[in-house]
Amino acid sequence: MKKYIWVFLISMLPLIEIRGAIPYAVLWGLPLMPSIIVAIIGNMIPVPFIYLFARRVLEWGKDKKVIGPFFTWCLEKGEKGGQKLEAKAGRGLYWALFLFVGIPLPGTGAWTGMLAASILDMDFKKSTLAVLAGVFLAGAIMLVASLGVDGAIQLAK
Repeated sequence: MKKYIWVFLISMLPLIEIRGAIPYAVLWGLPLMPSIIVAIIGNMIPVPFIYLFARRVLEWGKDKKVIGPFFTWCLEKGEKGGQKLEAKAGRGLYWALFLFVGIPLPGTGAWTGMLAASILDMDFKKSTLAVLAGVFLAGAIMLVASLGVDGAIQLAK
């Protein structure tokens, strides 16, 4: 039970998320299906809070003396990046969010994806579904990577 709690907590950490939780579960020899479910739940718990509060916190902090310049930079960078993404992705913005979260590279997880959705004022429900689908994809990729191709084929049999 203690190892599942660690998988859960690791999956909640920004930048590490499910990308770190799945390899740890495999390393510890935990049963895969319960580990994946625990990791997905842990990865998704912060998502609504990030969406609902990230932009508000950045807006609040942009006028503060110490943190203001950084918060302003975050807002401006997010808005500029969002406008470029919207121009390129068009109606496929949620597909772009799904792929951004789903491809397990550093800094492209649920935390960053939902922060971008918040800054861009994207629809909460659609963004959450895109991020959830991306977390599933990232989890599957990390599972295959953790088991190796041969282990993943053996698992599928």
